[in-house]
Amino acid sequence: MEFKSDIEIAQAATPRHIKDIAAKLNLTEDQIEYYGKYKAKVDYSILKQPKKGDKAKLVLVTAINPTPAGEGKTTTTVGVGDALAKLGKNVVIALREPSLGPVFGVKGGAAGGGYAQVIPMEDINLHFTGDFHAIGAANNLLAAMIDNHIYQGNELNIDPRRVIWRRCVDMNDRQLRNVVDGLGGKAQGYVREDGFDITVASEVMATLCLASDLQDLKERFSKILVAYTRDGKPVTAGQLKAQGAMTALLKDALKPNLVQTLEGTPAFIHGGPFANIAHGCNSVMATKMAMHLGDYVVTEAGFGADLGAEKFIDIKCRLAGLKPDAVIIVATIKALKYNGGVPKAEVGKENLEALEKGLPNLLKHVENITKVFHLPAVVALNRFVNDTDAEIELVTRKCKELGVNVKMSEVWGKGGEGGIELAEEVVRLCEQKNDDFQFCYDLDMPLKEKIETIAKRIYGADGVDFAAAAANELANLENLGYGKLPICMAKTQYSLTDNEKLLGRPTGFRITIRQVTLSAAAGFVVAITGAIMKMPGLPKVPSAEKIDIDNDGKIVGLF
Repeated sequence: MEFKSDIEIAQAATPRHIKDIAAKLNLTEDQIEYYGKYKAKVDYSILKQPKKGDKAKLVLVTAINPTPAGEGKTTTTVGVGDALAKLGKNVVIALREPSLGPVFGVKGGAAGGGYAQVIPMEDINLHFTGDFHAIGAANNLLAAMIDNHIYQGNELNIDPRRVIWRRCVDMNDRQLRNVVDGLGGKAQGYVREDGFDITVASEVMATLCLASDLQDLKERFSKILVAYTRDGKPVTAGQLKAQGAMTALLKDALKPNLVQTLEGTPAFIHGGPFANIAHGCNSVMATKMAMHLGDYVVTEAGFGADLGAEKFIDIKCRLAGLKPDAVIIVATIKALKYNGGVPKAEVGKENLEALEKGLPNLLKHVENITKVFHLPAVVALNRFVNDTDAEIELVTRKCKELGVNVKMSEVWGKGGEGGIELAEEVVRLCEQKNDDFQFCYDLDMPLKEKIETIAKRIYGADGVDFAAAAANELANLENLGYGKLPICMAKTQYSLTDNEKLLGRPTGFRITIRQVTLSAAAGFVVAITGAIMKMPGLPKVPSAEKIDIDNDGKIVGLF
C-alpha cells in the first residue's frame, strides 16, 4: 500500500460544506458564521436554549507521558469519535487549536493523523479563524495600557520594577524571553525589564477557555493582577479600565469553531492552552456547546494524564460543573518500551523485558484515573504492524489486574472502522452508573498542601521543596485572598517527575517549585517546576524548514 502523509490524505479528501455539518447538529444558518466553505463559528446564544434529549456523555481522551516513539492522542480522539458515529451515536468532537509555535517547531501540525483527522488541516494549523491573534492583541493591549499609564503620570503609583504582566506572541522565540524595553529616551517610555510568553501560555488564553460568556469574560479580565504599587498593593486590569476593550477584541474569538473530520463528524476546535505550562484543555464554551448539541462528546486533554487529565478534572471540570463518563488512556507498545529504556531506533523489535519495565508508566496513569478520580477507564493501544501477540497479551494482562480493559485502536490506518472495538467499550463504560467521582484535592486546603497533594497522589513524589521566592509568593497570594484557588502545575510532560530524563514510574523523588504566579482571571495559581518556561524555543532543525507552498497555493510539509 502506498504511504501517504497526513497532509496528502487531508488534501485528497472531499470535505462537505460546513452548512451540511451544521445541519447534522440542527444548527440554523442564523446560528453560524461562515469562514469560507469549510469553517464556521457558532453563536454562543444557543447555550441559552434548552437541550433536546438526555444529558450528553462526556468522554475524555488522555495518554501516557509522551515519548519520541509517539502515542497518538488526538488521532485517537478523532478516530473514536468517527467510530461512535458509525455505531449510530450523535457524536461531537471537541479539540484544542494548534499553536504556531509547535507547528513550526517540533510537531509540524496537530490535527490528528492518517485517516483520523480534522479538516481543513492546513487552515487549522495555520491561523485558522484568527482566535490566537485576537488573544495576543488583547494581551498586548493590556501591556501597552500598563506602560502608557506609567508614562502618563502613573496615577496608580505602579512600581515599574514590579510589573508582572508580560507581552505574548504565538511563536517559539527564546530571544524574547527576557528583554529591556522603553529604551531611546523619555519619549519612548519608561525603561524596564520585560519579556514575552507564548500566546498559549498567557492568562488571556486560559481565561477565554474557562469563561462562560462575554460578561463573565469581561469580569474575569478586570481581576487580572498586572503589577504592584510602590507600597506593595496589587494593581488590576480593572483599575486600568482595560477589561472592556480586551473583551471587545475577543467578541468573535469566544465563539467556538466548527469543522469536520475526514468522515464528516462535527468537531469543535477552540482555544489552545498548553498542558505543561497552562491547563491544557479546549474551551469550556466549546465543550458545553458540544454537549448541548450531541449525545456523546469526545474531548482530549494535553500531554500525559499527570498534566492534562489532572487539570481537566481539577480545574476545568470543577469550574464548569462537568464530570467525565469515561476516560480513554492512549498508549503504544513502542512508547512503553521506550519508557523501559529501549532507544527509539530499537522500539520496533519485540522486547518483553523492556515492555514490562516501561509498563508501570501506563499503570500509574490508570491508577490515577481509577483510584484517585474514581472514573471508569479503558486503555487504547494504538496498534503497529510489528507489535507482537506476546507484547499485547502482557499489556492486556497487567491492565486487567487493575480492572481496566485494553482495546486495540487502528484508526490511523482505517479511520472510524479501526476504532469500533474501542468505541463499543466506551459506550459500555458510559452506560454504567458511577457516583464515586472525586477531585484530587479540596479547595479549602492551603496552597502548599494542594501542590503537595498533586505531587504525591498524581506523580508519586515523596514530597515538595519550595524555593524561597515561591514560598513567599504563596504566602503573599494567600494574604491577598487567593488561597482557595485550584493549582495549575507547570511541569515537564516527559516524566512523572520534574526531571524529563526520569522515564517510566520513578520512585524516591521530590518535586521542586521554583516560582509561583497568579492567573486571577482564569482562577488558578500556577506552580512552576524545574526548567519549564512560558516561552519555548525552536529546535536545531525546526519543522518550519520543511513547510513550503507552491505557485498554486498548495501547502506542503505539514505532517
